[in-house]
Parts: sequence; structure tokens; C-alpha cells
Amino acid sequence: MPSFKNMIAKLRSRSTRAATGNNNRAATTNGNAPKSAPAQAPAAQANQQVMASATAPTLTVTLRNASNSSVVYVYVTGIALDSGNRAMFLQSDGRTIYYPASPNTVGSPLLQDVAIQLGAPGTTKNITIPRIAGGRVWFSIGAKLTFALNPGPGVVEPSVSNPSDPNINIDWGFCEFTYNADQLFANISCVDFISIPVALTLTSTSGNVQSVPGLPANGLTTIVNGLKQQAASDGRPWDKLVYPATGTPLRVLSPLKLLDSNGSAWDGYWDAYVNQVWNRFSSTDMTINTQAAAGNVTGRVSNGQLSLGSAGTFNKPNARDIWTCSEGPFATGDNAARNAVIPRLAAAFNRSTLLDATQFPNGSSPANYYKNVTTNHYSRLVHQTMKDGRGYAFPYDDVVPDGGQDVAGTVFDGSPANWTIAIGGS
Repeated sequence: MPSFKNMIAKLRSRSTRAATGNNNRAATTNGNAPKSAPAQAPAAQANQQVMASATAPTLTVTLRNASNSSVVYVYVTGIALDSGNRAMFLQSDGRTIYYPASPNTVGSPLLQDVAIQLGAPGTTKNITIPRIAGGRVWFSIGAKLTFALNPGPGVVEPSVSNPSDPNINIDWGFCEFTYNADQLFANISCVDFISIPVALTLTSTSGNVQSVPGLPANGLTTIVNGLKQQAASDGRPWDKLVYPATGTPLRVLSPLKLLDSNGSAWDGYWDAYVNQVWNRFSSTDMTINTQAAAGNVTGRVSNGQLSLGSAGTFNKPNARDIWTCSEGPFATGDNAARNAVIPRLAAAFNRSTLLDATQFPNGSSPANYYKNVTTNHYSRLVHQTMKDGRGYAFPYDDVVPDGGQDVAGTVFDGSPANWTIAIGGS
């Protein structure tokens, strides 16, 4: 179980995300998260903290109960940037910070109450956050969540993959954020699963307002029904993403998460599509705009590998590689050009655009995503169901063409005044 101190190596500057292709998947400590793109080095992160600050040391966050329940709890976790990069929680008063000490035993309980209880439906509560990296705002309906500590300290977070997790049958979710000296950056995260609707509104000190409306109140039901229809259509286990399998659904898992319980669930799913892509680019050039210093890289398939100039060669990905966006040919390393190609190539596979264009990501637009019969139908249904089509449904869902509109459900501003999170979809 890695500690929050070790997770600092996963953090990166949100101000350069468009150029690097880094996704906003916040680091977690439950061991189940997809790997992130190359991180900003700890030294660079430290240098950020001594720059002239555009943001205040703290930010007011307004929590609105947009559910039909009077039993809603909120939790805030992350890495305290101005306090030695220590693991932190907000306590139940929504202001006091709790820095857990390293316990002697695995699975030790927290020593402070970190559950922030909301009021009746329609009411709001203000909390205050410090500068945080790798942050999450968790929320649960009907019951409190259980967090624990391992030596380090390592924070043991709720998991949707571990059937023995104490939170497995609780209705919960989260959104992700980083609040540093440069900006607040937040998004609706559906990379691992989707459950309770959440909407984000960010207001700047100049009065500029950004918003992501998220799922409608009946959105989860719509996605569940769509997955069942897809499973009936192609015989693949899309319906197995629904938890629980019987009764009222609490959440829908991403395709990757199904592999945690059934490693062969997606065997062969992408094979025919990958073969078509390889055949096509054996006689046609593929160009990927890295949207970074490497510029455009162009190449073809030769001797069974996709060769993309300075980015090197890529073997055929399998289903796990495509779902994770970080394994096999999508594993990052020391080659900056390759690291910039990976998000764009992985996104093109998940969106099934590789047979429809020759330039990526600039050769296609959201209207052309997910059109092939073999695609990430989980992501398709998430985007199709969101009120404005935006949500972070796979690890590189923030990849967009030059000048393209955000599809990942992000808000960000260098001078934030208030961040409002509405929980429940109403």
C-alpha cells in the first residue's frame, strides 16, 4: 500500500495538461487505480509552491445536497501542499485539517471524525480547503464511509473492486481536484465507476462562471439499461459492469474494473478492430499530433509494429492495454515524444476513431467518437447520458483536437473564488 508521500511523484501541473496529454486521474492508495501519465517531478512541484501565488491559501467550497436524502456525508482527502505534502483529511467541521500519523498496524482506524454531514435536500454547507494535490471530494448517501490507515501513513480508501471492502454496499462516489498556487482544477471522474450524480460550478474572482452539470437524477438507470442492451446485442459482459447484479443498482463499473474479478472477461474483444487498424496503416500513413514539443509524428505498420518516428514502435495492444491506457504499448518511459503519443493513441482506440481518420486527435471530433461496433461502450453511454455530454470516462478522456471543446467535464481557473459541488442530480 503506497503512502501519500510516495504519491507526490504522480502529480503534475494542470497548466500544462493540454500539451502533455496528462490525465487528471488523482492518485489513490487502494491499488486499483489505472496508472497515470508521466508525472511532474517532485522538485518541479516544490518549485511551484514558491512561485508568486495566483490563488489564496484557502478556498471556500459550497456543498449542496441535490439528492432526495437527508443522510448525506462528504469527505475531503489529498496531499497538503503547504504542509510538507502530508496526507490530510478535513475534519467533520469542514475547516480543521487532520494529518494522520503513521500507525503501527495495517488497517488502523482514523483517530478523528472526518465525515462532514450535509443538511436536508436543497440545503448548502460551506467548507474551507487548503492547497491540495491529488484531492478528492467523496460523498455517500445513507451511511458513512470507512477509511483506514496503513504504516506510512498510507490511506486506505473505499474500493469498488474489493468485495470485502466495508463500503462495497454503500452508495458513494467522488470528484477529483487539485488546488495549488496556480489554479483550481477539478473534474467529474468516471474512470473507475459511475454512481451518484455530481455537478460542479466554479466562480472566479472576476465573476466568470464555469459549470459541468453531470448526470441527470435518473442517469445511472439510463446507463444500466444501455449496458444491458449492449450485452444482448454483442454477447459481451457489459451487463456485468452493474453492481449489484440484482436489485437496485448502486454503481456501474468501468470495463477495466471487471478485470479485477474476472481476468478473462474481455479476452479477444479488441482483436478484430486492432487487426483492422494494423492492416489499414500498413499502406497508409498515421499522423499523431503530440500537441507538445515533438510536434507531428508520422509512420506506418511494418513487421507487425506501428513505427512512429521519434516516438518509437508500438506493438498491437490487447484489451487490458486499451482499458488501462497504461500497459503494454501504452506504458510510459523516458521518451518524451512517445509519452505524448500514448494518450492520443490510447484515446483513439477507446473512441474507435482509428478507421475513420489518419490524423489524431485532430482528424476527428466528438460527433465521430464511439461509432464502431467495437468501442468503449461504457464511455459511450456515460457521455451520451451526461446532461452536456461531458465526463471523465477513461484515463485519457481529456485528449481533444487542437481548439476542441472539453469533453472530460473539467473546470479550472487561476483565480477561483468559490467552487460549488452539487451532490445528487436534482
